[in-house]
Amino acid sequence: MIDALEQAEAAVAACFDTPAWVTTERDLVAALDAAHRIEQRLAAVKLTLVRELDGRGTATAQGASSTAVWLRDRLRLGVGVARRLVELAATLDNARPGVRAALTSGAVDVDQVRVIATTVETVHTTAGTEAADKAVGVLVDWAAQFDATLLRRLGTRILDHVAPDIADAAAEAALRAQESRAARDRHITISEQSDGRLRLAGILDTETAAALRAAIDPLTTPTGPDDTRTPGQRRHDALADVCRLSLRTGELPENGGDLAQVVVTTGYDGLTRQLGTGALDSGLHLSSDAVRRLACDASILPAVLGGTGQPLDVGRQRRLITGPLRRALVLRDRGCAFPGCDRPPRWCDGHHIRHWADGGDTSLANAVLLCGHHHRHVHHGDWVVQLGGDGHPEFVPPAWLDPDQLPRRNHYHRRN
Repeated sequence: MIDALEQAEAAVAACFDTPAWVTTERDLVAALDAAHRIEQRLAAVKLTLVRELDGRGTATAQGASSTAVWLRDRLRLGVGVARRLVELAATLDNARPGVRAALTSGAVDVDQVRVIATTVETVHTTAGTEAADKAVGVLVDWAAQFDATLLRRLGTRILDHVAPDIADAAAEAALRAQESRAARDRHITISEQSDGRLRLAGILDTETAAALRAAIDPLTTPTGPDDTRTPGQRRHDALADVCRLSLRTGELPENGGDLAQVVVTTGYDGLTRQLGTGALDSGLHLSSDAVRRLACDASILPAVLGGTGQPLDVGRQRRLITGPLRRALVLRDRGCAFPGCDRPPRWCDGHHIRHWADGGDTSLANAVLLCGHHHRHVHHGDWVVQLGGDGHPEFVPPAWLDPDQLPRRNHYHRRN
């Protein structure tokens, strides 16, 4: 095998010595087709070698943790590419004979053969060997006309051609399996950037995707000939509009004792003179323009703060730590007050320093903002919560943790 590959390599190298510009257009097209066939045949050889090396355990014998890792280092591949190479080699090794022949003949490429192999395996499981063999021929014929993406789409109805008597029932079962996978794989990832922006990524199931499109598509239409926003910017603005509309309904669940809302803190003088910046409850800041824009459609709650940032007057006191009292806690603590915690106010609950059951009142002097984890930790641990001389919370550690029991404070939110 090595001799044949070395001869092939020499023949390919010789092609570089032939200038393309002297070749006729017809010969160029023929050469391109030939190069593509050779490429696919070499891919089949490569997969055969990978499968044999994997079966022999060469990678682990040479100290690698897996064949994929060994290929990554040996061939300088990305680990994802190497892993898919090992998986495809195994798939091709176990595939119907016609699938392998299609690749070795150069009739299909690697992406197409992956689609053909998985589709044929599904047909074999559903309809048996005879139907699977028929499916190979049909899919290889389609591969001469369609790329891997279209081939996969056409493959969802392959049973109509090779086993029409069970096609409808199988399609229904496949659809249910697809919905099950979609439900399992659904997720949204929200990554906060250093400047306060968020990066969204995820996979929506079919039903949710339809709902999202129905909600934002009417809002993504350009507002007129002067609308210079890109499609991506219009989708962003549409999602923002949907969120604002949702917040205005007042029907969202409460969050930490308050209705779902965006909280911006700014100074009275700055707001009235249209000069002041504002701070979100996450600690990030907004420009004066953004503050004025939000103030046009917002409820404004006045609060009087002392020189140390201690809220002095926030309105009527209530029994529960909600409403004005909770807003006072947010202004004072800015998030979970436990030392070192970075949880923002929307993740926090109001905690009675002296428990309500023990006669503690519901007041700013007897309350502290804690995230769920530290709320449980304080209730079940030996930490003592108290207010310092400036009215801000501090936490006295248990003696086993700090024999001197020096009070500690959260400096994270002040720093940000």
